[in-house]
Amino acid sequence: MTSISPSGAAAEVPATPTAKARNFPIDRIRVFLTLVVLIHHTVIPYTYFGHTDPAQWMGFDCIVLATDSFFMAMFFFLSGLFVWPSLAFKTPRIFFRDRLLRLGMPFTIAAFTITPIAYYAISLRQSPDIGFAAFWWKTITVGPWPSGPVWFVWVLLAFDLSATLLYRISPKLLDPINRLSLRAFDRPADFCQFLVAVTAVVYIPGRLYFGPSRWFSIGPFDVQADRVLLYAAYFFIGAGVGAANFDRGLLSANGQLARSGWGWVIVTLVPYCLMWGLIAVKRELLGNPVFLPDWYEASYGLLFVAFSAAIMFTIFAYFLRFERSGWSVLDPLQADAYGIFLVHYPIVLWLQYWLFDFDLPAIVKAVVTFALTVALSWAATAALRRIPEATHVL
Repeated sequence: MTSISPSGAAAEVPATPTAKARNFPIDRIRVFLTLVVLIHHTVIPYTYFGHTDPAQWMGFDCIVLATDSFFMAMFFFLSGLFVWPSLAFKTPRIFFRDRLLRLGMPFTIAAFTITPIAYYAISLRQSPDIGFAAFWWKTITVGPWPSGPVWFVWVLLAFDLSATLLYRISPKLLDPINRLSLRAFDRPADFCQFLVAVTAVVYIPGRLYFGPSRWFSIGPFDVQADRVLLYAAYFFIGAGVGAANFDRGLLSANGQLARSGWGWVIVTLVPYCLMWGLIAVKRELLGNPVFLPDWYEASYGLLFVAFSAAIMFTIFAYFLRFERSGWSVLDPLQADAYGIFLVHYPIVLWLQYWLFDFDLPAIVKAVVTFALTVALSWAATAALRRIPEATHVL
């Protein structure tokens, strides 16, 4: 079975407004990150980090360390890209009404149905005799009431509300970030350094104060305490990049980032390997203590934000260069990506529950779980989208 820490993220990134304005790289990154979410949740039980299955493979630890360190932030960055143009096109009231429909409704439904069904699989391992009705009632009345990966949805809604208020104060509020984006057409490394500097300032103090594992929780409203300002920074920096002149800035298909070679891969691997070095220090030299010294947390936090920024630029560089036209294997999933995210969690947990007692290698269990999760989540989403008006939400 998997651990109960909901470390996934949603794929609810606004699509480009019209087919004419469609941005192929951004659309495909959105699908790619959705699949990364499914991979992340698939392999957690078979790692040192969340080892809750007899099978284990070190390679999955490498995957989880990477995914947990970047894809949340990148989702918020992508979600912010089209916020400012949307607010320019719609009144703030209509914009937020649409966000309530697209985000608030799915979160509410998921909190009362999808996530309890998911966590019931974990509860059965601990209390085999408990019925679902009793488990559901205890979850929503006594708690804990984790929201699972859909916590991203309510946090994104909160950021959208904040953006609506800030836009009313001044539509030009993010112009300085947009100017940095325009300069990054030729010098993307400068923007990456800016991103690392800002996120280090907002993330490291939170990590030192709260630690890396604390969550704020009120009912189903969860958010990781040390990362909430990090995610806000990524969201509003993304909004600044997308505020104007998108085709002439950092993410231009003709910019320097799109022409980058292997340099960003090297930049990404350096902090990633150093994070593993610190993990080795924690386990071998410090004795894996519950509370780590401040120097360790600050050092790890700096490497964390450096890796998060670098791998995001690496992914953008790849998709801007190689996935900007034609047909991609990711295209068939585009319309269903958000729905796949919303419904996948109970599927993956119940598949892991079913495979728990089988004496199979961790890789086999993970491959079976991932393949079936993609297929069943996609089928469920396609079925839900046949409901009248459901396409306005999913």
